[in-house]
Amino acid sequence: MNRAVLAGTAAAFIAAAGGGFIIAERPWTPASVVVPAASAEETGAPIYFQDPDGKPTYSLTPKKTAAGRDYRAVPIGADVSFEDLPAENALTPMPASDGADASRKIKFYRNPMGLPDMSPVPKKDSMGMDYIPVFEGEDSDDGSIKLSPRKIQRTGVKSEPAASRVIQTTIRAPGTIQLDERRVSVISMRAESWIQKVADVTTGTKVRKGQPLMDIYSPAISSAAAEYVSTISSRATGGEGSYGRGSRQRVMNLDVPESAIAEMEKTRIVPISIAWAAPRDGIVLERNAIEGMRAQAGDVLFRVADTSTIWATIDVAERDLGAIAVGQPVTVRARSFSGREFAGTISVVYPQVNRETRTARVRIELGNADLALLPDMYVDAAISTGAPEPVISIPESAVLDTGSRQAVFIDRGDGRFEPRAVKLGRRGGGYVEVREGIGDGEPVVVSANFLIDAESNLKAALKGFSEAGSQP
Repeated sequence: MNRAVLAGTAAAFIAAAGGGFIIAERPWTPASVVVPAASAEETGAPIYFQDPDGKPTYSLTPKKTAAGRDYRAVPIGADVSFEDLPAENALTPMPASDGADASRKIKFYRNPMGLPDMSPVPKKDSMGMDYIPVFEGEDSDDGSIKLSPRKIQRTGVKSEPAASRVIQTTIRAPGTIQLDERRVSVISMRAESWIQKVADVTTGTKVRKGQPLMDIYSPAISSAAAEYVSTISSRATGGEGSYGRGSRQRVMNLDVPESAIAEMEKTRIVPISIAWAAPRDGIVLERNAIEGMRAQAGDVLFRVADTSTIWATIDVAERDLGAIAVGQPVTVRARSFSGREFAGTISVVYPQVNRETRTARVRIELGNADLALLPDMYVDAAISTGAPEPVISIPESAVLDTGSRQAVFIDRGDGRFEPRAVKLGRRGGGYVEVREGIGDGEPVVVSANFLIDAESNLKAALKGFSEAGSQP
């Protein structure tokens, strides 16, 4: 095709598009080819006519504006030059009727404007534009896409083979420190009592199991103790009868400490007051006992908690619940101790989701030997999920996700790329597990794959138009 035909083709494109088209894959507007007055005087027949004011209006024949001004003639020398463009980006030259490229066979000719029309022989459309030939290998039926080496280099297409990797994902969630419900003790009386004396113990004091907390006097305890002492003192034989066992049980039912009962059995003396001791090692969380006060049955006088083992209750997003299970290791960081980590395990996943926050409670059991973690302290938990076995995986950037399906492009070499549907699994570390669709070592496109996808959509549309146009 000579230069005049090329320029005429470009002008037809301009007229059809209404003022803009793409040459050599670079944006171009009519304003960039406004012909100055000097150019119009150049020798050569005009190839098209342009509005004298540079507006995006063109004509293939002489024309006047609404004001009566003549359109400006654009000769060959003043038109866009196609000589500087790379060969692959220039408009495709049309072969002669006998075939300009003898090394490749033309399958058919398609409409230059992408209309659903094709022809088995060279042809022109209604605007005089030649139909574009489609050679064998350019219109593959296997669904693959072929790009030129120059286009691959320019768009930055990169490939990476699928490989076996260990996919690990870390789920992060905030939470608070809570007391272990199994390690909290409450000291209260089972009968009306008077507090004779309170030990030097306050809220926050660390106590040991068996350490005295207070001395109390209770008429009910004294009566039951006197009966028990009288019974064991009047025994005629070495064995203890059923009545003696019953009186001892009544003393025990009043929650009298075992040490006080043993002292009564040894001395055979009914004590006026009884020393009450701490039931476990821990911290005094609550002290309501006051010397001389009267305590009714059930009144809480002390509350002691063992904080050597505590809970961290965290809120995990609903989408992450499927990846966690009881027994998984967890790393907890307290906001009060920068850089320090506490190791624990998931002990309970609560069977309810918060309807407002769409999160579920997860309980983590933590060791707290130095008592650094305190109740209601804010913490951040990191749960490591994923199997230790390696799986076939690819970079996440290689996946084209439409919402209903996922696909990747397989690099088949020589600039040919094949779209393939895949089924994905776990994600982590920038990689995603591929359960179906790709074998180990197959190269996949990891960069600029959306450009290949756009190219494939364009070619699929053109092919569909051609196939539709070939039907009677």
